[in-house]
Amino acid sequence: MDENLNNVNKKPSNGEPDTLMRLTDVWKIYKMGEVEFAALKSVDLEILHGEFVVILGPSGSGKSTMMNLLGCLDIPSKGVVELNNRDIAKMPESELAQIRGQLIGFIFQQFNLIPTLNTIENVMLPLEFQEAAPDFSWKRAEALLEIVTLSDKKYNLPSQLSGGQRQRVAIARSLAVDPKVILADEPTGNLDSETGNYILEFLRDIHKKEGKTIIMITHDPELTKYADRVVHIKDGMVDSIEIKNSEAM
Repeated sequence: MDENLNNVNKKPSNGEPDTLMRLTDVWKIYKMGEVEFAALKSVDLEILHGEFVVILGPSGSGKSTMMNLLGCLDIPSKGVVELNNRDIAKMPESELAQIRGQLIGFIFQQFNLIPTLNTIENVMLPLEFQEAAPDFSWKRAEALLEIVTLSDKKYNLPSQLSGGQRQRVAIARSLAVDPKVILADEPTGNLDSETGNYILEFLRDIHKKEGKTIIMITHDPELTKYADRVVHIKDGMVDSIEIKNSEAM
């Protein structure tokens, strides 16, 4: 892994959590013809290594735009987004692609599985992008499918799986390269409550046991129960920040 990417995992020598991501006076402005629309306005936010953060807001609040910035999928129109004290707008696209591929695991509401690939092939995909050895990729994917209790479905296509099973495949895929950050966009949005609770508890467990940073984007207050902090976003601005688990701060 590139030395710059290794820096993302740095922890301060005193053992205290440090800042993984920092947004400073961040704006995201879209132009529609002659009209400009600010999806984010003067946002200031810090996210710590090993923190479970929920970004909560209604439709149109700007939370998806914030997700794209935190996931290094986009850069701000104004202001600074830093990843471990490095301005992502000053990074070459090749390095941002490495960050997305190696350090951030994505879980989407629509699952985003490749319909022509079976379960294990979908889980192996991020490893193939990183040019991992085929034998290693297969064994890693098998181990992850066992963790999400889908070992018996590894040759099924996505169309042969339930919504909950597809989301569990998506979670396994997000963990394939053992990323330090999991970015989950409405991960329970298409699931029944029982399966949704399974997904939430799974994320809670990998946060507690493996120290992964979890950033969850949602409109549902029920999904905040395992968060260390909840960032309430409204009309493109941070409305308030609620500390849920003071021990983690």
